[in-house]
Amino acid sequence: MTATGPTDLIDIADSHDEDSAAEQLHRWGWTDGLPVVVPTPRRVDAFLAAATRDPGASLGPIAPRGAELTLRGLAANAVMAGCLPEYMPVLEAAVLAMRQPDFNLYGMQMTTHPCALMVVVQGPLAGELGIASGAGCMGAGFRANGTIGRAVRLVAMNIGGARPGEGEVAGDIDRATQGSPAKWSFCFAENRGDSPWPPYAAQLPWSDGWEPTDDLVTVAAVEGPHNINDHQSSRGENLLMTIAATMSVPGANTVYRGGDQFLALGPEHARVLADSGLSRRDVQEHLFENARVDATRVGGEKLEEASLWGGYRLRLDEWGHRVPIARAPEDIRIVVAGGTGKHSTWMPTFGATWSQTVRLPRTPGAEFTVAPLNETASWANDLESE
Repeated sequence: MTATGPTDLIDIADSHDEDSAAEQLHRWGWTDGLPVVVPTPRRVDAFLAAATRDPGASLGPIAPRGAELTLRGLAANAVMAGCLPEYMPVLEAAVLAMRQPDFNLYGMQMTTHPCALMVVVQGPLAGELGIASGAGCMGAGFRANGTIGRAVRLVAMNIGGARPGEGEVAGDIDRATQGSPAKWSFCFAENRGDSPWPPYAAQLPWSDGWEPTDDLVTVAAVEGPHNINDHQSSRGENLLMTIAATMSVPGANTVYRGGDQFLALGPEHARVLADSGLSRRDVQEHLFENARVDATRVGGEKLEEASLWGGYRLRLDEWGHRVPIARAPEDIRIVVAGGTGKHSTWMPTFGATWSQTVRLPRTPGAEFTVAPLNETASWANDLESE
């Protein structure tokens, strides 16, 4: 948002001259650089009618700028992104997720790390909305995936104020050194139909239980997907060697900062592991023990820095000079996604952040529910924005 812009996106939406209105949005810096749909009152009202909350509801401040996000503001950004009205409950859940304290939205918005807002939709609603979970689900070609992810990012930019640049005003820029294409949009659905294991949400410590009919949204601050190629391994132990080696990289923030991270297994890789008698937990434990970075692969200055970060000081001896990519097995979040082909993807996070999962209301008028974090989810917030 610039000083010359209006206080509300809808103030400039003249339906009689949408071309001029769209150009004005670009001039004010209220887009992500791509063309947008003008949020006219008629369009915004249609989105408000599809939301779960009252049109006048506040969704709270969005870091780092701390401007208040209203439901109307969310609807306006969703219109701009090209969403359909029926996506609104997913967007409401995503905003709630990224506003949780342990998500550390301020840190991920201001960091020099290229983390993006990844949205993973789970449950029957994903299929109803056409959110792709199979072949190519993290790429182009799917309206729901592309526009939902884009809308969340527009909220982060337009309301949170996190824009790329070298500005001087603290709390009003995205300082990512290079950025990432994932910052435009990153959204996909869990492929429950081709998964050999229980759904992702089943592993979370819900206080009131979890049901297969639940619709959920998980948001994480991650890098773009890192491909894991293994076309030959037919045994789980061999495949896990490839996955662990791919994850054992000295440059990943998760090595030094803790936090959680995501491994999206392609269905064929997941089936190899399951057919070898491995559960999701077995995979997490194996990767926790074996996805480690030998200290000889890291320069002395970097090791000294790493020993001070994230509340894990002076633990190199304890770790046998092999730094774990995660601080606990459950911090390696595993979801099945994608289609045919023996590929998987790893998404390390910003580090000083914990993904959040929100359950949509089970009945009309009910509340959104945030899943508790696992007991090991804690980090020292001393260097949150670097």
